[in-house]
Amino acid sequence: MTRVVAALFRRVVALPGRGAAPERVLLSVLAAACAIAGAASAETYPAKPVRILVPFAAGGPADVVARLIGHRLSTTLGQTFVIENRAGAGGTIAARAAAEAEADGYTLLLANTSTLVIGPAIYRQAGYDPAKSFAPVALLGTTSNVLVVHPGFAAKSVRELIAFAKANPGKLNYSSPGIGTPPHLIGEMFRQKAGIDIVHVPYKGGGSSAQAVVAGDVQMAFENPALSLPLVRGGQLRALAVTSDKRNAQAPDVPTMIESGIADFVSVSFTGLAAPAGTPAAVVAKLNKAVNEALKSPELQSAFAKLAIESRVGTPDAFAAFVAKEREKWGGVMKAAAVKAE
Repeated sequence: MTRVVAALFRRVVALPGRGAAPERVLLSVLAAACAIAGAASAETYPAKPVRILVPFAAGGPADVVARLIGHRLSTTLGQTFVIENRAGAGGTIAARAAAEAEADGYTLLLANTSTLVIGPAIYRQAGYDPAKSFAPVALLGTTSNVLVVHPGFAAKSVRELIAFAKANPGKLNYSSPGIGTPPHLIGEMFRQKAGIDIVHVPYKGGGSSAQAVVAGDVQMAFENPALSLPLVRGGQLRALAVTSDKRNAQAPDVPTMIESGIADFVSVSFTGLAAPAGTPAAVVAKLNKAVNEALKSPELQSAFAKLAIESRVGTPDAFAAFVAKEREKWGGVMKAAAVKAE
């Protein structure tokens, strides 16, 4: 490698007019050297175990996704992918650790809506810039939510629910797994778009939030399909709408929020892989290719379906563009609602 850089430097300094712009000359040499180094490292990557930092505790949906994709990448790339759980502070602890890791492709972050969109906006000292601290690798999948109500609640549709809320301002409560979680922000977006006064009641976890609706402690919630649809089939909850842009295949009779009269109401939570900023592009490309191959496998698609995740094959640039749009959308919602971390 040193010989290649030296040869490049000798060729550049031999060019006419080299004294006029030495900074530009050196930058050209360094850029070429970095490109060669990245290509060389990609050829042998991964040469040792790769760790995936998961921002939530073991056993949860994020942990399951990390282990599923880690197993597939281990098989494809011939190296162990180690799952390391670092829960806390809305996912920002793991994200900060990933941002500070060496940019060599051997530390990855299981990035999601919490780490790349919500956390940095509501935690004053997240310790990283979601737009600059990471190199997007691949979007793994997205998950929509289901607007559910207690089966004894009078409203049988979103329109009836809005009418009830407008006739009874401040008397309709909705639960969530906690302040700053996607279900909380979806409720805030609903409140803003529908022009209603509803009260947020945070719980500790999705299970507790759903059970609060089942018990009638609150009237409604925006819940994960994997958690809520079995309760809907069992008659413990009633589904009014889904937050995706199209109907959920597992609940084809439930309309979307747009079909229910709320224009532009689309909400999905995403999960993907990101690397520290500066990770060689060739390494990122190799990881992206391996991830996309894994997402196309029937085994992984089946596993994702059980978690209510829709797999999304795409490029690192497409993932970056998707996250940027999500950050813009939810940034406006959080600002209007003055959402801050607990």
